[in-house]
Amino acid sequence: MLAFFPLPIQSTDSVLLPVSTAYVVGWRDPREVGEEGSLSQWTDHRTSIEWGGRLQQAGELHLLLHVQEPPGQSASFTLQALGKTLKAQTGPSDVVDFGTIHVDAARWITLRLHGGTKSGETYGNVESLELVGDAAAGAKFNRKERRNTASVHLVYPLNAGEQPEWFYNEVQPKDIPQNTFFMACGFSRGYFGIQANSGTERRIIFSVWDSGTEAVTRTNVADDNRVKLISKGDGVYAGDFGNEGTGGHSHLVYHWKSSEPQRFLLRAQPSGSTTTYTAYFCFPDGKGWSEIASFRAPKDGKYLHGLYSFIEDFWGDNGNVRRGSFFGPGWIRDWTGKWRQLSTASFSHDGTGGKDRFDYDFKVDGGRFWLQTGGFEGSSPEFGEKLTAEPANPPGPDVDAVVNGG
Repeated sequence: MLAFFPLPIQSTDSVLLPVSTAYVVGWRDPREVGEEGSLSQWTDHRTSIEWGGRLQQAGELHLLLHVQEPPGQSASFTLQALGKTLKAQTGPSDVVDFGTIHVDAARWITLRLHGGTKSGETYGNVESLELVGDAAAGAKFNRKERRNTASVHLVYPLNAGEQPEWFYNEVQPKDIPQNTFFMACGFSRGYFGIQANSGTERRIIFSVWDSGTEAVTRTNVADDNRVKLISKGDGVYAGDFGNEGTGGHSHLVYHWKSSEPQRFLLRAQPSGSTTTYTAYFCFPDGKGWSEIASFRAPKDGKYLHGLYSFIEDFWGDNGNVRRGSFFGPGWIRDWTGKWRQLSTASFSHDGTGGKDRFDYDFKVDGGRFWLQTGGFEGSSPEFGEKLTAEPANPPGPDVDAVVNGG
C-alpha cells in the first residue's frame, strides 16, 4: 500500500504516470524496467527516466514520485520540469515530494527524473510519477506500456476516374532516430520508402501484399494468392514478410542521407487479373535511377490507387524523440502520359494517435508537406485535416529513361 503526504494545494485533479510508460534514457541496463511495470534495478546515475505529455490548462502542479526503498536504505532524486530543477530525498513514506511549480499556460511538458546519491545498490523500486493540481486537469499523457509514437500519414486523393501508372515522390528526413520508417510511395497493395534501422544501418524498402486474408504466416498463403518476384536490382535482398498481412518483401542496405531529397518512382502495369508493381530509386551519387524490385500481384488488374505516405516508429524504445520529414513534391502520371502534381494531402494517424499520443504535426512548406511525430511537441492536427502545397516544377522524371536505366 502506498502512503501519501498531505498536499499543500487543494485539488482533486490528479494524473498517475506509471514508470512502464516512461523512457529509459542514457546509460541503460536491460534489467531496469521490470516485467511488472516497476523500475527495480536502476543503479546508474547516468540513466534518466522521462515522461512527456500535454498540460491542457494553467495552474499549480504538484509533483510526487512513488518509490519503495528497501529497509534501511535511502536515495535522492532530481526532477527537471519546465526549466526548473527540483530536488528531494526519500523519507519515511513511499512518496518523494518535489513540491509545486506554476504552469502559466497550456503546453507540452517533459519530466526528467535523475538519480542522485543512494545508500544501497539501487534507487529502490520506482513505480510512478503523480501530477496533482489544477494544471493536471485534462492532461494528455500516454497511460499504456506501448511507447511507440503515433504513426502519421499523408493521404493523396485521386480525381474521379484517374488511373495513375506512375507515382513519383521525394522524401527528405530531418529528424532521423533509429527504428524509423519514412514511407514515400504507399498504395493499395504495398509500400516503398526508407528506414533507419540502427545507428549504422539504413535501408530502402519495397513490399507488396499477397491476396487473401492471412495476417501472420506466409506459408499459409495459397499459391494463387501469392505475390511473385519478377526481378530485383543488384545487391537487393528479396524474400517474404508476415505479421502485418503477408507478401513479397525486398530491401537494399544503403546509407541514404538527409542532405538532399531521396527520390522514388513506382510503376503499376495491369494485365488481366494481375498487376506488376516495379519500384525505382534514384541514387544521388551519380548512379542515377535503378530498379529495387518488381513483383506481380494476383487478383488485382488495376492501376495505382490508395496513395499515401507515412512516418512510423516501429520499435518503441525511443518514442520520446521527434521524427520529422519533408514529403514531395509528389506527382502521378496516368496511362495516357499526363502528369499531375499531388498538391493536396489529408492528415491521418493510427489508433495510438488521438487516444494515447497527440505529439504530431502537419504543415505545408512551399511545394512540400512537413510531417512529424513524437518528441512531445506539435500542433496536434485533426484527423482528416487537408492542406494544399504550392505548384512545383518540373512534373516528374523521364520515365522512359528510368526504365532503360538512365
